Amino acid sequence: MNGRLRGLLSLLGIIVAIAFAPAAVAHEIRPAYLQIDQNAAARYTVTWRTPTLSGTRLPIVLRFPEGVRNVTPPAVRDLPDSVVETRLIETTNGTALAGQRIEFIGLQATITDVLVRVRLLDGSVSMTMVRPSRPWIDVAARPDSLEVARTFTQQGVEHILFGYDHLLFVLALIFIARDWKALLWTVTAFTAAHSITLTLATLGIVHVPGPPVEATIAFSILLLACEIIRMQRGKASLTARRPWLVAFAFGLLHGLGFAGALADLALPQSDIPLALLFFNVGVEIGQLAFIAAVIAVVWLARLLRYPPSVGRRTFATATYLIGTTAAFWFVERLSAF
Repeated sequence: MNGRLRGLLSLLGIIVAIAFAPAAVAHEIRPAYLQIDQNAAARYTVTWRTPTLSGTRLPIVLRFPEGVRNVTPPAVRDLPDSVVETRLIETTNGTALAGQRIEFIGLQATITDVLVRVRLLDGSVSMTMVRPSRPWIDVAARPDSLEVARTFTQQGVEHILFGYDHLLFVLALIFIARDWKALLWTVTAFTAAHSITLTLATLGIVHVPGPPVEATIAFSILLLACEIIRMQRGKASLTARRPWLVAFAFGLLHGLGFAGALADLALPQSDIPLALLFFNVGVEIGQLAFIAAVIAVVWLARLLRYPPSVGRRTFATATYLIGTTAAFWFVERLSAF
């Protein structure tokens, strides 16, 4: 990789590292979950899970349309990270919920989403992600067969694009790759590895607690930053010789981090295989979009002219910023154990 290209990548690294640093103090809010199972023409079992933050329930109120009453009062269970209500409802006029609107009062004041799963009497299932910008859902009379694919693909894309630690790791891999062929093999190895552990963890075959995984992911970025510095100083390194091997090893770890997003949704077992497939597709789309954006920025910036020494200094600065950001995340996540 020539000096100019390295300088352009490093400039991008500085921008990304600075942009990601404030996100280290942010805490991801797991989504709320509403499950509606139709038992009869006008009766439904409702499961409503609201996340808690620092022991306090998020102020989101479920509002059904007029003409809906509780057959049984809500049975409330307090879990470590959420509050779950289960009840039986019915429409007083004997009509179905299809075509009616369910609102989530207060959702627009939060940063969380609501996954809504509706199973109708004929066995058809629909899943929709409700956003704070549009805090309601109109229950469909006939589920869209592509809705599940769209919902979980979008969830996967958003998870990678807002998973700043994963993106910073991919950026560090780009720094390490000496040419485009090496980059292709490295990214492919990372993709294969995190797909393996994402699948195993989501299916419950492998289970690792989330906090240690998140801390170790931050540590993996720090190790890559150290390896980049060693390469700059001309020292021999396994990472420099076999970047794809290092990417595969750390990719196994990152896959466990991706699995946490699906685990947070607490889906029924029957929905997991399809959700896993499209979530993984979304993760790959988001990752490729990020890499494509980096390549596009580099291609555009190659038209600039600057001394090679500027590129070398910028590259070193970017590497130290990536390492510092990762170290901060690592310490922060350790302290949260």
